[in-house]
Amino acid sequence: MSLKNFTTQSEYLPLASVCIRPVAHAFRSAQNLTSSWKSLNYLGLPNYEEALGQYENFRKILEQTGGEILPMPQTGGLSLDCLYCRDASIATDHGMILCRMGKPARSGEPADHRTFYEAHGIPILGSIEAPGTLEGGDVAWLDTHTLAVGHTYRTNTSGIEQLRALLGPHGVAVITADLPHFRGPSDVFHLMSILSPVDRDLAVVYSPLMPIAFRNILLERGFTLVEVPEEEYDTLGCNVLALAPRKCLMAEGNPKTEAALKAAGAEVITYAGSEISLKGGGGPTCLTRPYLRQN
Repeated sequence: MSLKNFTTQSEYLPLASVCIRPVAHAFRSAQNLTSSWKSLNYLGLPNYEEALGQYENFRKILEQTGGEILPMPQTGGLSLDCLYCRDASIATDHGMILCRMGKPARSGEPADHRTFYEAHGIPILGSIEAPGTLEGGDVAWLDTHTLAVGHTYRTNTSGIEQLRALLGPHGVAVITADLPHFRGPSDVFHLMSILSPVDRDLAVVYSPLMPIAFRNILLERGFTLVEVPEEEYDTLGCNVLALAPRKCLMAEGNPKTEAALKAAGAEVITYAGSEISLKGGGGPTCLTRPYLRQN
């Protein structure tokens, strides 16, 4: 595939190539789920057979976009969380950045991503090193030259400064959003828990947890904000994957956010995610590592 007409530095352009970790490769077996879910702070024990069915439907939706799907293999030593493959790396036009996970149980994932990318001829720009931590769920492209990063329990100051050093020479500005304590270090709380850009001027947000300064930056940049109601935050209403501009994929069970997106002119596709998303706290952006989007 020629890369001339593609970019990785977007959250909303038409999806052309995406990495995924199939649920069978991440969960592996019902027995593995039973022995692992509590220690990883899942909200409940996923049903393995239901998870397989839900993921197959999710994958079919991705296939319907016509883009290339790159499945990551089953790898020994990784936790259930490797299903949420966005978190271990960041895609840029200058190569992938390998993260250093803030959740210790996920420490093996960046090296696994490196092996996968090298096998597929995908270049690597650099990696985050100790004492830095950085997770892909904490970063979101606002435009092709501006990357927002959340300062959270999973992403620290050193990680952000290393990210800035890697991207600065390539003309990318990194904007930091300092996020609150909320439910503490054990919770899955990333920047993309409260922000999902779905077009150049449209974003889904959960404002009660958004820093005022960062929210004002979005407004100053011309974003219209689709506000997620409080009752749809925990059902991942704010975690929305753009398959193309204003073509959105989200977990079912968020009717108010879905209606607000449609009122903003967006097409919305939903999937059943009780076993693959809600219990592990990872919506469609978490389940995917977009690589290329069509310019």
